Amino acid sequence: MLIHRMSANFGKLQGQTLELKDGLNIIEAPNETGKSTWCAFLSAMLYGINSRERDKAGFLAEKNRFAPWNGTAMLGRIDCSADGKELSLLRATRRPSAPMAEFRAMYAESGTVLPELTGENCGETLLGVSREVYERSAFIRQDGLALSQNTELEKRIAELISTGEDGSSYSEAMEELKKQLNRRRHNKTGQIPALEQQLAALEQQILKARQLDENHGKSRRETEALEKRREELLEERRTHERWENLKKQLSAKDAEEAERYAAARLEELRTAMEADRIPPNDTIGRLRGAIVNLGTVRKSVEKARSQRDEAARVLYRAEEAVNQSPFAGLTAEQARREPASSNAPTAHWKELAVFFAFLAFGAGTAFFLIPRTEFLGGIWQVLPWAVFVGLTAVGFGVSRMVRSHEAKAARDVFLSKRFGTTDAGEISAMAEDYVKLLETLEAAQADSNAKSAAAESLHATFTSNEQAILLEVRRFAPGAFDVTTADNELRRCAQRRKELADAELACKEAQMRLSFLQGNTDGKAPVSPEMAPPLRRLDVVEHELRHIEAQLLQQRSETDQMAGRLSSAGDPAALEAEAQQLRNEIAALEQEYAAIRLSMEELEKSHAELQQRFSPVLGRRTGEIFSALTDGAYDSVVLDRDLSLSATPAGDPQYRELAYLSAGATDQLYLAARLAISELVLPREKKIPLVLDDALANFDDRRCRAALRWLKEEAANRQIILFTCHSREADFFAEDREVHIQRLTNAPRQV
Repeated sequence: MLIHRMSANFGKLQGQTLELKDGLNIIEAPNETGKSTWCAFLSAMLYGINSRERDKAGFLAEKNRFAPWNGTAMLGRIDCSADGKELSLLRATRRPSAPMAEFRAMYAESGTVLPELTGENCGETLLGVSREVYERSAFIRQDGLALSQNTELEKRIAELISTGEDGSSYSEAMEELKKQLNRRRHNKTGQIPALEQQLAALEQQILKARQLDENHGKSRRETEALEKRREELLEERRTHERWENLKKQLSAKDAEEAERYAAARLEELRTAMEADRIPPNDTIGRLRGAIVNLGTVRKSVEKARSQRDEAARVLYRAEEAVNQSPFAGLTAEQARREPASSNAPTAHWKELAVFFAFLAFGAGTAFFLIPRTEFLGGIWQVLPWAVFVGLTAVGFGVSRMVRSHEAKAARDVFLSKRFGTTDAGEISAMAEDYVKLLETLEAAQADSNAKSAAAESLHATFTSNEQAILLEVRRFAPGAFDVTTADNELRRCAQRRKELADAELACKEAQMRLSFLQGNTDGKAPVSPEMAPPLRRLDVVEHELRHIEAQLLQQRSETDQMAGRLSSAGDPAALEAEAQQLRNEIAALEQEYAAIRLSMEELEKSHAELQQRFSPVLGRRTGEIFSALTDGAYDSVVLDRDLSLSATPAGDPQYRELAYLSAGATDQLYLAARLAISELVLPREKKIPLVLDDALANFDDRRCRAALRWLKEEAANRQIILFTCHSREADFFAEDREVHIQRLTNAPRQV
């Protein structure tokens, strides 16, 4: 068999296609990209999915584990060559409870359907082996490398090394023989010891019964006369019963018609609900609960938006307070510096006083230094200049003082207009108030941002939940594009389910009534509607019957006492026959016991002979492959009857059990054994593909290269598909055109 292409809508594989070629195919992909899913898909396409498998603690059934993530139906296709024919295998899902149960096989070119190839026999027909044999030989997963005894594999091995008889298993046969042997005799338990105890007790009972039988015969004959009359009266009472039965039969016919109508109504409702794809009650309840929860989320969104709006209003008020401050537009540091700049000194009169002091000092110095004789003439010469200088100085001082007073007055006016005060302390206090307003604004901004983000997050959650609910509801109600319509559709579905439940209850009640009436008439012969009523009244018959039964009771008392003693002892003839039957059974069981022991001894000998013929062949081939996988580090392998493995290192005659090997060497030994088993048990003419899922993960680089060389050689005989999460395998064959290499990613695209 040669696989050309696999297309899957299976688990995380959403419409993906994997192209394969003859020989060695290396598919490199990181974790979580679907390698194991492709392997499971191949097994499901060949052998189907067990729809009866159920989830357990820590385990998911295959039908649930690989349900498509996008919510669509599970389906797939494989294009392959088998027995010289180009085939296309298709599986689809019509009912969710039976995934991939719809199977069709056809010729790839003509599209002609192959009726002999079905979903049940596809794998065994194309591969020649059962699913258990394939998955324990050529279908190798990293977590399933270890060998384990399996009934199907054991049958296949027996088929190959014996006369060709299929369907036999030593383990099954030996276990069944042990059960049969212990069933007959196991120490002091079993059928034979139990029968021997019964026989001893029965022989004692026979002696006692023979003595009681004679006395009982006499009393019984006296009772028979009274019983005869009683039987006549009973027959007359049965006539009354048949008359009552006739009336009950007529009532049963009416009940049968009512039950037929209720069943037809129930079937009509079921058919209509299946056609309308009405979901089960648990789905309806879950979705309606989700809608109720959606209302809670909506209220949370509204509350969050209200809080967001309130935070925005607080922010607006904080901004307005800052803007109304005379320090608006300034940072906190700038506001704190503002009072200091408005408090500059203005006492320019001091400068004027100094100027006049220097002027007086200059005039005095000139007065004492100028000679007296020249005083009058010199003073008239410098007097105009002195007067000019003096007036200029006086004018300058006066002007400076005037400007200083004007500047101070203008500053006071500016401060008064801006701050309402000229006091530096008050302005400083106002600056600190402004800093606090800035801090309040910053806190309000942070609170507004946080509540806006919370409101948006809740709205996104609400939208996501709403869309998820509507998407699921539209699977059975395509017109549900809003929550109100979806809730109405769910209510309608719930009402339909209630109608069905009411119809089921009505049908059950009709069935119970019919069963009750039929139970009253079961076992009684049908009575003709033309039956004549009884001649005497029932109370008259009952009165006479009670009188006869009273007489009979006394006579029976004696008979019953003897019958009781005889009954406890038993009928002698019957007891003797029973004793003889027990003797015969004991003898037969003894013969069976001896035959079973002989069969077990012969089966053990035959199994040992078969193991001696098979184990060396399998061990020798496993050793050859193990030596190749380990690059000659080991040269032989021993495989005992229970499939336990031991290996011999090269140059060391001592066998090493698995417990002494490293994890990598253990995986290599298991892989060698699985490869050897696949060579021996799988039909060579089928050329069954070898699938390996991360089987080389624990190999070091050197042994990985050795294993890859072996796999390439083996690929000349059959197709090999190697899934790996490492890049070293692809790198090793990067230049080899004979090896087909692919790299998968997480992206949902074709490969």
